[in-house]
Amino acid sequence: MMLKNVEIYSKSNCVFCDKAKHYFTQNNITYVEHNVEIPEVFEALMNRNPNARTMPQIFVDDELIGGYTDLMEWVEK
Repeated sequence: MMLKNVEIYSKSNCVFCDKAKHYFTQNNITYVEHNVEIPEVFEALMNRNPNARTMPQIFVDDELIGGYTDLMEWVEK
């Protein structure tokens, strides 16, 4: 499966963020990482997904997939 325009909003010390990034790396999926510990980045995420309460927040082709568990369910479809 080819995933394009993958973006992950993540933070440090986040197990599920690391799992998602590891999944992308293992499957040769290029992704852009956004660090939500930077206030401007966090604000940008809140504008894209006001309901974001957990990390990571993963977008594919500008569509919100959700977190790591959501990603795994989405990939299996």
